[in-house]
Amino acid sequence: MPSTDLPETLAATVAPRVAAVRVADGEKLRSVALPGLTLTVRARPATRAGLPPALFVHGLGGSSQNWSALMPLLAGVVDGEAVDLPGFGDSPPPDDGNYSVSGLARAVARLLDASGRGPVHLVGNSLGGAVVTRVAAARPDLVRTLTLVSPALPELRVQRSAVPTGLLALPGVASLFVRMTREWTAEQRTRGVMALCYGDPASVSDEDLDHAVAEMERRLQLPYFWDAMTRSARGIVNAYTLGGQHALWRQAERVLAPTLLIYGGRDQLVSYRMARKASRSFRDSRLLTLPDAGHVAMMEYPDLVAKAFRDLITSTDTSTDDVRG
Repeated sequence: MPSTDLPETLAATVAPRVAAVRVADGEKLRSVALPGLTLTVRARPATRAGLPPALFVHGLGGSSQNWSALMPLLAGVVDGEAVDLPGFGDSPPPDDGNYSVSGLARAVARLLDASGRGPVHLVGNSLGGAVVTRVAAARPDLVRTLTLVSPALPELRVQRSAVPTGLLALPGVASLFVRMTREWTAEQRTRGVMALCYGDPASVSDEDLDHAVAEMERRLQLPYFWDAMTRSARGIVNAYTLGGQHALWRQAERVLAPTLLIYGGRDQLVSYRMARKASRSFRDSRLLTLPDAGHVAMMEYPDLVAKAFRDLITSTDTSTDDVRG
């Protein structure tokens, strides 16, 4: 047998077949190939032509599906797309293995440059919030407005419930966790994630829970799943320790785009108290606080997030018209 042919059993071990990524009604997936990088983009076409583009960026362990509840509510105001960051969702790992916040920000900027959609209304959650903050600071030409949902920006006093995520960045911790949780089902893992990320996990519908469990089962079959999680967690920790002009809070001060900040009162990963610091740091900002929301307000309260986003766009368009006048 030629060396390029693998027995079926060995081939399955090297590249296991996994279920297809779920695509909700009205969504479309496309693959964007860039040098050393391939990204999957989930699109929700606008209801009419000529609407401004928007790009949504998920957090650690998430995917473009995290925006499926919000995007339909915005189809009348933006032409929305959500990206799967490298190694997450349906995007394969980057060739260089770079999961740093800066590396992910470059991936987002390269996507926008290649698509020609910029400047866009740029939206990020958690890790994605740190990523798009870097993009907005370094490439203001690509950003019309910036919306941050529980952005992962450095905290002096990290919440105790967020410590395990940080520990994932330490060498050997991920493999230890895998061994300790080998018997956990996909549903147990999913419920654990929801308990950490939702203000009220009981609010998740049975249908949404089933979809989340199916996605967890799919991800666990990916050979690079834990490597992507570990390296991305390490990227967040490293970004928290950077000083000087590369510090995330310093870069927040450089953002010129009008910024919407959204914080949840029951967030166990990003402290609610950081909302005040963020409001001071982003020069042109407005703040929405949701006392009952957790870490993923766009999934828990999509209607309220959509309204705040529409208000941001409307006020920005009005300000632009005033300047032109």
